[in-house]
Amino acid sequence: MVGPYRGLFSAPGTKGFVIAGFIGRMPMSMLGIGIVLLISALTGSYATAGAISATVAIAYAVAAPLSGRMVDRFGQARVLIPFVLLHGAALVALMLCTAAGAPMWTLFACAVVVGAAATSLGSMVRARWSHILGRSAGLHTAFSFESVADEVIFVAGPALVTGLTTLVNLYAGLILALVATVVGTVAFSLQRGTEPPVRTAIAQSGSPITIPGVALLSCVFLAMGAVFGSVDLITVAFAEDNGAKAASGLLLGSFAGGSMVSGLWYGLRQWRISLRHRFMRGLAVFATGLTPILLIGDTRIMAVALFFAGLAISPTIITGYALIERLVPGHLLTEGMSWISTAVGFGVAIGAWAGGRLTDSFGASNAYAFSFICALLAVAIGIGGNTFLRIPEIGSSEARSTPA
Repeated sequence: MVGPYRGLFSAPGTKGFVIAGFIGRMPMSMLGIGIVLLISALTGSYATAGAISATVAIAYAVAAPLSGRMVDRFGQARVLIPFVLLHGAALVALMLCTAAGAPMWTLFACAVVVGAAATSLGSMVRARWSHILGRSAGLHTAFSFESVADEVIFVAGPALVTGLTTLVNLYAGLILALVATVVGTVAFSLQRGTEPPVRTAIAQSGSPITIPGVALLSCVFLAMGAVFGSVDLITVAFAEDNGAKAASGLLLGSFAGGSMVSGLWYGLRQWRISLRHRFMRGLAVFATGLTPILLIGDTRIMAVALFFAGLAISPTIITGYALIERLVPGHLLTEGMSWISTAVGFGVAIGAWAGGRLTDSFGASNAYAFSFICALLAVAIGIGGNTFLRIPEIGSSEARSTPA
């Protein structure tokens, strides 16, 4: 089972930045649901909770390409450390304002800073792998490993923050997220030996979003992000409707668990078919897998359905990042990958807002229809514009480096 993963950490310094990066990005699965649980418990409104969570996601989505460009220009350490300290201070302010019953606008103001100061640490980790491995066959394994690591986070994070919030204290989950992101990001930043070099060519370069393939992938991941954001919020309400709110984290963990299993399998495979065709197939399976959740009203059956619905997530995301790595010039790679995070962030914001509104108006089970429609939209965009992802050297290069 370990196969290609065994030799991944032979390069000096790789274990250190992988471990620190894992800890630093753990809150990406904890922050949204932690805010939803806290705000919904205090206000009684999923719409309000979704709006504040969406504000964080929108601010992050707007700022991520800018911080990515700054990293490409000035280096990871010089950007990440001040950003994460600001992010931590804003999250503390959000919790204090909530505890003090401050006016609602203060919560939204804090949410803006929380999101804007958050960085796409997953993109930074992948940029380090790209710097170390180049375009060798090992990069496919590294990206697969990172996607699996993401899904481990999404399996453990929601269950952990839900348990802490519902069983210990309303603020406990967000406090854990705060500690993990600050400690992990600072530790990651201080490991300078594996940091990609600063490339001065960025001063004369445009933005990766002007590349048609990057723009297309961003639109696809916008729709996928809307699925993630809406499923996260709707599932919390679904569990509460069925008298098992504490199980909402386990349900979301099941969704991520399917993705984790498929990510492990995907990284072990050696592929002949092109990245473009893998991406199209992943999108089709993603939409198909979401169909059963429209018809389920039992929590235990929903956990199984969400597991199977998640099976296509990792392969699609891994392939998307691999396409970005091929499409974007090396000196713009961090910004290029950050556009994926931005697209997902905007999608999560839309999904959280719409999911909250639809849940309050029509109930959680009916609100899942929005998630399914967004998945169909991702498929339509991907298939309609797939010619922008046709890169002749991808197929031949992969066929040479990863024979079946």
